Amino acid sequence: MELHQLVYLVAVAEEASFTRAAARLRVAQPGVSAQVRKLERELGQELLDRSGREVRLTAAGAAVLPYARAALAAVEGARQTAAELAGLARGRLAIGTVTSHDVDLPGVLADFHAAHPGVEITLTEDTTDRLVEGLLSGRLDAAVIAYDTPPPDLGVRMLTDEAIDAAVATGHAWARRSAVRIADLRDRPLVCLPGGTGIRGILESACAAAGFAPRVAFEAGTPQVVARLAARGLGVAILPASIARGFDGLHALRITRPALSGRLGLAWRRTGPRSAAAAAFLARFPSHGA
Repeated sequence: MELHQLVYLVAVAEEASFTRAAARLRVAQPGVSAQVRKLERELGQELLDRSGREVRLTAAGAAVLPYARAALAAVEGARQTAAELAGLARGRLAIGTVTSHDVDLPGVLADFHAAHPGVEITLTEDTTDRLVEGLLSGRLDAAVIAYDTPPPDLGVRMLTDEAIDAAVATGHAWARRSAVRIADLRDRPLVCLPGGTGIRGILESACAAAGFAPRVAFEAGTPQVVARLAARGLGVAILPASIARGFDGLHALRITRPALSGRLGLAWRRTGPRSAAAAAFLARFPSHGA
């Protein structure tokens, strides 16, 4: 009994025709007929009834068919497993991340590298908008992004959910306050991350809902630089609460009406091929949030 004989038997049974089965398999019809006959002789039973306009399974054929399908499925499973192991032995993994977060991404990557030393890993830092573009184009396998709602066509596993605060230098007039409303930020010089980042997008959406555009006086590529600029009195910083409340020389203020928060999540493309290395990485990445 040979594997291709089982392939031919299943195809003929599903198509109810030697001609259609041969066309589906892209082989010559006489070859299909000959191999099925050979299988029947080996088993000592006719598996197909050829007497009608359509080919039908005999009782013996109906009994054999599930085993033929199971054998083919087992072979395909073995092939997929071998391909996955090969991918984990010498595959590639492209990861992206926003510039600032409290997720232990280096630790996760180190553990993954220890388990799969043959996988080549690249890490890119960028804005959320460009990371999303990289995921959708297939350039990235997964990325830690900042988001309000999950981007279309991406799966997102939330990792953290943190309040977004305003922060001013300790000598600022607002340093005696504990909170500010979104409306209070109108016409104030703000220090913020660049356009395309999660926090910037959340700020702009909240200001637009309040009827104004934020006046961003200074942009910086990382929250730490944003904090330093605000501590020098150059404007009101918009920062993750953990940075606003832990940076020397800054006074943090809760933002209210509405309160703002930013989520970090591990994102991946929902559709399209996924490498064995990417699947293994996603399976082991921890969730730090609900």
